[in-house]
Amino acid sequence: MITNKISQAGAPASTVRRSQPNPPKRILVVDDDPSLRQIYTEVLTHADYEVDTAEDGAVAWDALQVNGYDLLITDNNMPKVTGVDLLKKVHAAHMTLPVIMATGTYPAEEFSRYSWIQPDATLLKPYSMAEFLGAVKEVLCVNDDVSAELTPPPVWQIRPSAACLRL
Repeated sequence: MITNKISQAGAPASTVRRSQPNPPKRILVVDDDPSLRQIYTEVLTHADYEVDTAEDGAVAWDALQVNGYDLLITDNNMPKVTGVDLLKKVHAAHMTLPVIMATGTYPAEEFSRYSWIQPDATLLKPYSMAEFLGAVKEVLCVNDDVSAELTPPPVWQIRPSAACLRL
């Protein structure tokens, strides 16, 4: 079951997001512990992020198929589809999505075997909510910088070469 934060006006957050000039970043949180999902949602919502949650990797995969996200935060040890398996699916689908793995057990063997599924950041439980929020901000900031580098400048910022200038 995917849960979605509802805006104050009562409309789904995704509806409000489209009409805002600078929409908040949208994050998918995946953890089989309902208490942790609730805490993560409260912390992220308070920091002005839009948050959807999923109770396991299978539900998260379904959400990723129909919604656009700026960040994926996932546990590893979950029923049905683990965090590592979810990362494999994201990679196989060529999704360019930054990932934070927030887990109690670091899957070192899996990451050494499949180095291409390394998350952008890993938080080992227990960690503070300040560390959690710091990692979110850092990963989103780094990925915003990379996106800005890949985006061509607007046409008005491109200067014609000297050979193209005619006076």
